[in-house]
Amino acid sequence: MNQTTPMLRDFAERLILIGVKERESPASKPLAVFTVLDKLRPCLVQIVGDLGFRAVLSRALATANADVAWLHAVHVKPDGSLEGLDELEAKVDSKEVAEGKVVLLAEFFGLLVALIGERLVLQLVHTAMPNVSKNDLYFGEGSST
Repeated sequence: MNQTTPMLRDFAERLILIGVKERESPASKPLAVFTVLDKLRPCLVQIVGDLGFRAVLSRALATANADVAWLHAVHVKPDGSLEGLDELEAKVDSKEVAEGKVVLLAEFFGLLVALIGERLVLQLVHTAMPNVSKNDLYFGEGSST
């Protein structure tokens, strides 16, 4: 079982909803979590490098696998993107997909906070996703924003 806090889950859900709203194609709506990761990748690579980004995402995916079985079929490609998603859309219930997206993104942010700190993570999210309002840039009560 993962150790993702409710605050990180809430933050992940907010970003996923924003990612869904920003998507131009309704057909790509279910994978909005991966849009969030794609937007964050260039900013994070500047700090942790390509290898660091892949390592954090791989660890988040491995940890999320404990709670979301369908994520076992997803893998991090050398460029830091995720593969194995297209095949899963037809096989996995939409509620399970939604839960998996939240768990994966929350795990990813949890690892980033542990590595580089809450303030820097929030600054990176703001840089990568400037349409995110200041009201959505927090992890919860006591957040250091």
